Amino acid sequence: MSELKSLPLDEAIRLRWVLRDIRARRFIVSPLDPADVQKLTQMGYVEIRDALPALTTKGMDET
Repeated sequence: MSELKSLPLDEAIRLRWVLRDIRARRFIVSPLDPADVQKLTQMGYVEIRDALPALTTKGMDET
């Protein structure tokens, strides 16, 4: 089960969009909220590679 489903709806939607932005590398044009990246990192959806956010396998499965 997705950990995002246990979050309030507005937060889950926002974090799903952050995952999509990371996957498409849109964060280069539009900066991400560091708190969102930190939360997704703690949940295991994102990791930092070469100072940039990247999706983990779990994150790819969620998008």
